[in-house]
Amino acid sequence: MKRIEPVPLLLAILAVAAVMAIGVFIAEQSATGIAVSTLTFIAIMGAGFVRKKRMRE
Repeated sequence: MKRIEPVPLLLAILAVAAVMAIGVFIAEQSATGIAVSTLTFIAIMGAGFVRKKRMRE
């Protein structure tokens, strides 16, 4: 069994929270909230992919 890495786990949880926030803001019909949550999601996913690329090198 592999050891659980805390940083990727945290990034994954934050990404899921951002997607959930997008859903909540869609229900609330808040364009600002949708935009902020989408940008947050893109930033978190980007940080995760950058970290993964650096770990492979």
